[in-house]
Amino acid sequence: MLNNLSEILKAIKKLSEQDFNELLNALTKEKSSENFDSVLSAKKFQNGRHCPHCQSKHVIKNGHKGKFQRWLCKDCKKTFSIRINSILFSSKKSLETWKKYLECMMDGFSVRKSAEKCGITISTAFIWRHKVLDALQEMQNSVELNGVVEADETFFALSFKGNHKKSTTFVMPRKAHKRGKDIHVRGLSREQVCVPCGVNGTGLSVARISNLGKIGTKDLEFAFKNQIGSDSILCCDGATSYRKFANNNHLDLIQLKSGKSKIGNFHVQHINAYHSVLKTWILRFHGVATKYLNNYLVWHNFVNYAKEGYLQKLEILQDFVFTTNKSILCKEISIRHPIPVRQMQFAA
Repeated sequence: MLNNLSEILKAIKKLSEQDFNELLNALTKEKSSENFDSVLSAKKFQNGRHCPHCQSKHVIKNGHKGKFQRWLCKDCKKTFSIRINSILFSSKKSLETWKKYLECMMDGFSVRKSAEKCGITISTAFIWRHKVLDALQEMQNSVELNGVVEADETFFALSFKGNHKKSTTFVMPRKAHKRGKDIHVRGLSREQVCVPCGVNGTGLSVARISNLGKIGTKDLEFAFKNQIGSDSILCCDGATSYRKFANNNHLDLIQLKSGKSKIGNFHVQHINAYHSVLKTWILRFHGVATKYLNNYLVWHNFVNYAKEGYLQKLEILQDFVFTTNKSILCKEISIRHPIPVRQMQFAA
């Protein structure tokens, strides 16, 4: 029996290298479990502990599940843990591993490189990527563009990337494009995914898939619903759909005709630069499946366009991802709709 610290240290020195590493890992996991509870409690319940089911503050301790404290609501009689309704709910990994993974997200690392740096499998790294990005969608949904808002759409090739041979829920609507160009029809067609984008001068941006092919007014309504302030000035090209959209939403409109780069102080240089960086960002992933494209758009918006510094954005990302009410099951990620557009229809 070891009775004091000096005896414990002497015993540790006698351990083999393998035993010492196992002890170190065990102590790290123990400390991480405690940190997870304390960090999440401080962030999620900073205004007082409450029941996530009925919002009541009449909660009491109700034992442990593993190493994590459980709570009981005295009003609705339901139990919960600090991780409920979060992407961390069923995770067995430590707080340090998650923080390291979010750093990889900020650096735009590939799934393989993120897995290597965090000591997790490639499949886990992929699942974590989309759990984090699904949570970030909640952040984008709360964005409101004000002031001068530049808007324009960009296009990506329709992609069914992934292993579909073993799928029981998906059938390819066309022959696979194994070689050659991704698009086989000249001009705008249903082989192209339309992504309306909007930016303002303060570093806020919105981008999401709206439709296949040429954009219409209803597609703009879907993409920018409640996300452009009523007192804003919309600056865009001469497309008729933007004119109707501005009228429907009572927005002041500045339209630049083809060949004109600016009218007075109004221009579309910011949105053109945004598109350029976005296309470069998407290229690094060597093709993005259309069903995941919205997540890569919001990832780009946060990492590349927001004006906060790296460390500030990393802190914002950690706080938001750990505390936002967004529970995503692994199986839900792979079976989502292959074309998440307004019409929800396959390409012809």
